[in-house]
Amino acid sequence: MTGTTAQRWRTLSDQLSARIEAVPADAWDNPSPCEGWVARDVVRHLADWMPALYLGSIGLPLPGGPSADIDPAGTWAAADKAIQGVLDDPELSQRMTDSPAGQMTVEQLIEFTGLMDLLIHAWDLARATGQDETLDPDEVHVFAAGIQPEMSEVMVASGHYKPSVHLPADADEQSRLLAFTGRQP
Repeated sequence: MTGTTAQRWRTLSDQLSARIEAVPADAWDNPSPCEGWVARDVVRHLADWMPALYLGSIGLPLPGGPSADIDPAGTWAAADKAIQGVLDDPELSQRMTDSPAGQMTVEQLIEFTGLMDLLIHAWDLARATGQDETLDPDEVHVFAAGIQPEMSEVMVASGHYKPSVHLPADADEQSRLLAFTGRQP
């Protein structure tokens, strides 16, 4: 690992936020690698589902903020601040919650579902808006090392991923991770 869940979230969120801030005003409606989504939808997805899952599951109010239609960066900033606040609060981060994978702490749920989403969707946003697509190599390594081929079927069955993309055996680690999530690197 490359630090605590709170530290990893901060790092990945900072990298995502930098990409969000760098999106040219005329690129928010560019198609993203996520079928049927534009760049703005990538941010909307993260800013909507993450607070609902992490804060809502422990009875905390959802963050206010502008709509992704008006201010994607502001939308993400509000969501990020609320989630980081939970991770930085030992009492909140250790609250138990039910998840599709069973009962766990909110911190475990964020580690289980949120960190990789930040990483992969940073790539989606970069691809959609013509930015540098290089992802944090330490985080890529953590997730790529944990790839289990049998998980692909579970991921596809969830409706959130496409089938894995076949790559040559000598593909780099980032490409293998992206391909595992159904993306064409």
